[in-house]
Amino acid sequence: MIPIGLLSMTRHNVPMDNSRKNVTQWQIIGVWNPSEPLFEVLNTETPRDTRVYFTIAVDLVVQGIQEPVRFVFEAKAKIVNTSATDKFWINIPTLSKGKPLHEQFHVQLREKTNSEPNSRFDVVSCFSATQLSHQRHKLALRLRHEGQQGGDRLEGHRSSVTSLPTPSNDESEDNDEPLPSGTGVVSKECSQTELDDYHKCVFLWEGWSELLNKWHQNLSQRPKQVQTLVKRGIPEALRGEVWQLLAGCQDETTLMEQYKVLINRESPYEKYIERDINRTFPAHEFFKESGSLGQDSLFKLCKAYSNYDTEIGYCQGLSFLIASLLLHMPEEQAFCVLVKIMNEYGLRNLFRNGFEELQLKFYQLERAMDSLMPELYSHFADLGVEAHMYASQWFLTLFTAKFPLHVVFPILDLFLLDRMDTIFQIALALLSISKKDLLALDFEGVLKYFRVSLPKKFRTEENGKFLLRTAVAIKLKKLKKYEKEYQIWKESTKVENPIDRLEKENKRLLESSLRLEQENDDLAQELLTTCNSKIRLRSDLDKVEDKADTLSTELLTTRGLLVEVEDEKKRLEDEVKCLKEMCRRELERAEMEISRNAKIIVEYKQICSQLQSRFESEQSSSRESLSKMLEKVRNCERCAQLFTNNGPNKEINGDNSDDNMTDGSVNGSPNQLQLKIDELETELVKAKVALVESECRNEI
Repeated sequence: MIPIGLLSMTRHNVPMDNSRKNVTQWQIIGVWNPSEPLFEVLNTETPRDTRVYFTIAVDLVVQGIQEPVRFVFEAKAKIVNTSATDKFWINIPTLSKGKPLHEQFHVQLREKTNSEPNSRFDVVSCFSATQLSHQRHKLALRLRHEGQQGGDRLEGHRSSVTSLPTPSNDESEDNDEPLPSGTGVVSKECSQTELDDYHKCVFLWEGWSELLNKWHQNLSQRPKQVQTLVKRGIPEALRGEVWQLLAGCQDETTLMEQYKVLINRESPYEKYIERDINRTFPAHEFFKESGSLGQDSLFKLCKAYSNYDTEIGYCQGLSFLIASLLLHMPEEQAFCVLVKIMNEYGLRNLFRNGFEELQLKFYQLERAMDSLMPELYSHFADLGVEAHMYASQWFLTLFTAKFPLHVVFPILDLFLLDRMDTIFQIALALLSISKKDLLALDFEGVLKYFRVSLPKKFRTEENGKFLLRTAVAIKLKKLKKYEKEYQIWKESTKVENPIDRLEKENKRLLESSLRLEQENDDLAQELLTTCNSKIRLRSDLDKVEDKADTLSTELLTTRGLLVEVEDEKKRLEDEVKCLKEMCRRELERAEMEISRNAKIIVEYKQICSQLQSRFESEQSSSRESLSKMLEKVRNCERCAQLFTNNGPNKEINGDNSDDNMTDGSVNGSPNQLQLKIDELETELVKAKVALVESECRNEI
């Protein structure tokens, strides 16, 4: 908080009527420095769908109270562009006639004993009328909620939920698209735990089955436990039967027979029905496919009712209610329940006489909102948001068009139980839960919130149950009073001076015109921003397109190179294949040659071995023969003399030397043969290698 400089404080005496004394008014004027950093938010243009809230505190020094008394004002504002301020100042005289910011404060004092004259009182509390109203409203809702929980034994425990639970992560992925009708899955299975819970809480009744059996015995009277059980929630498996019992259409054989006749008649609304059934519950499997059993049943039922009630015929929105009924019962029973809802529950009256009855419901809703949520009512009045802008679909479709099925079906449970009061309770509960969000939005933001954001808040069953608990806790005691007020107002408008009526209408239209002009300026500013963004995006797109053209050219070039490379690759693969085949053949031939040469060498070695053995044996025999001959010569005297002389001996020695040489040559011949063989083998290998190299060169 930042202090504001006091510029002036003046007193004025305001004369009143004779029954009251003059009243003294004080006018306080203060100024602030807009360049302060804390005031930056007040110098920034407010987005279209939001408002800025600021608080002004005034400390007054009152005689007899030692400490200053602080009065706090909370206000909201919208910061607009300087281009829109000229129009604002032009229309100041008209705007000043509107509702001013008026706040009444309640100050509670405690008198001191034996105190000084300047300090006679202590301030106990200081609340504005708005704060007190909010506190009383919250306290009343909490007490009614707790009383409902304490009186309802089926709850079993007190709920600690005081506000709408935070949506799960998947709900944060929201966009501007509305939630498709028919969203949500409701299981028809009823667990044993749930049934046991019912058995424990219902004193003389042992569960829904016994309740229904006894109800069938006396269809004209509802059992006392029905009120409690229905507010607890009807099990999905029993919902179709219970709806028929609540509507009182168990023995409607005449209507069923009439339905079979009506579906065969032509209806003037058939083209409108065919157009609407494709938009009814598109998120549900039963009605999703065109020409499916669900769409066929929906078409026949809408057509039958348009022929049955010729005054109303077919109105847009009825298909959602009919689809909800078809999900729980056959066509004939659904037709009977629909007729009961339209006639006995008053839904038909909303479509009659130019929706006059619907206008009454809007008035009652706005008066109830003014009583329970005055701040939200004032906000809507300032924006020009009227009930018909957001609540018409709620009343005409019974909330079946936009909300998830796990919310729609319990609402129909309560509607068939308590009739039209349920619609008011649900509507007020929705407004109460969404009040904080709605107070921060402008006209278009509010309408978009009702159309898109609000149904998405209840995509979880936990949030749906919270909505129903909040609705049941709301008490409606003044609807009859509001209805009388509306009738009186209608009568007064008939006798009202036409000039006064036209002046009021002119004032209302002027305010609407100012609001629309402001919205038009906002849209123009948004359009300008969008155009600039579009130009920038166009420039970026041109750059991207140029880059895309360059990349396309490069891609074509690369593709051509790729084709050439693939051809070269194929040629090289063929050559490699040929080389591999040639090498394989040469390798096989070389292996065969090596094998043949190895065999020849082995054969040569065997021959040499044989020759060596033969030579050695011959040599051995020769030596033995020579030894024997020498022995004989020595034994002969005549021959011995010859050998003892120099000549013969020399000859003999010479012969011996020759023999030795012969023996040496004979002994050395195998070695020479081995050397010769080795030389031949080496030459053979060299010749083979040279032959292979020459063949490889010839093939290349």
